[in-house]
Amino acid sequence: MSVKQFENNRWGRDDQVICFRHRAALGMINGGTVLDLGSGDGLFLSLLREKGVPGEGLDISEEGVAKTRSKGLKSSIFDFNEKIPSGDNTFDTVVMLDLLEHLYDPETLLAEAARVSKKSVIISVPNFNSLPARLQVMFGRVPENNRPNKGHIFWFNYDNLSKMFQENNLKVSEIKTNTFLENAFLIGAVMKFLARIVPPLFALSFVIKLSK
Repeated sequence: MSVKQFENNRWGRDDQVICFRHRAALGMINGGTVLDLGSGDGLFLSLLREKGVPGEGLDISEEGVAKTRSKGLKSSIFDFNEKIPSGDNTFDTVVMLDLLEHLYDPETLLAEAARVSKKSVIISVPNFNSLPARLQVMFGRVPENNRPNKGHIFWFNYDNLSKMFQENNLKVSEIKTNTFLENAFLIGAVMKFLARIVPPLFALSFVIKLSK
């Protein structure tokens, strides 16, 4: 099955629900224009519209683009192996939420996102080396993010993310993480603290704002 088929099946079957990555990324955007790469069914673009921020999307899935357009939002079909069809410094912010881990060559797309962005790039990716993932491997289980139904190709951790940013001359200006047991009474505050100071181990995912 190709990536396009996988994504068409997903958007033909499912709809996104608002979760940590959407809320975190939305909080990092204060006006300007936004390009949402991997816009899916248009959920994040809808949230931007509610905030009064103009945005448009690109996605590999015809199903996803059709859903986005049905909401009155701008979206076009795009092969992420190609050059983004926009000039340099076109958008104030480029967003890629849970997209890079679905690509064979995420660094090339990150460089393209930086090219068309005036100010910042916001990404979110799962942490494939989180403590729960390590424990699952230790007990002979395949971690959730590594299973075939996720469609994940490139596995990210804090170290290879940092190296990719440095190689593209991008600086981390803000980072948000979520963690396990964060809603539990008392221990939740401890887990959030640990995710902030030791993100490679305690973060389940990263939402990162990068400046040029």
